[in-house]
Amino acid sequence: MTDPIKRFPRTLYTVGTEPDPRFSFANERTFLAWIRTSLALLAGGIALEALPLDIDDVLTATIAAALIMTGILSSVHAWWSWYRSEKAMRTGQPLPAATGTAPLAACLTLVGIAIGVAVLSR
Repeated sequence: MTDPIKRFPRTLYTVGTEPDPRFSFANERTFLAWIRTSLALLAGGIALEALPLDIDDVLTATIAAALIMTGILSSVHAWWSWYRSEKAMRTGQPLPAATGTAPLAACLTLVGIAIGVAVLSR
């Protein structure tokens, strides 16, 4: 077995007991799904800024910045959510509630509305 002191983050692996590996792997898959979402948001923001679209430059830059910022925040959320869930499993606590889905949905809704308005106002 791996020495828990050499695992990162130490603050996580030095508390509680090892959970069933299936649960840790499921937690890791959720983390990776959030990372994929983050990468897609970053790519969408970069593509929106890079492609020659017939949309106002300020609006394009604003929407691209919103997508990029959401991608960055989603990756931070991914790690924080993974950490909280893993710690809860290790200490026998209830799993924390999902906190990132509503802000993500709200941001994407606003971005979608902004893109729709920009396209229709050409």
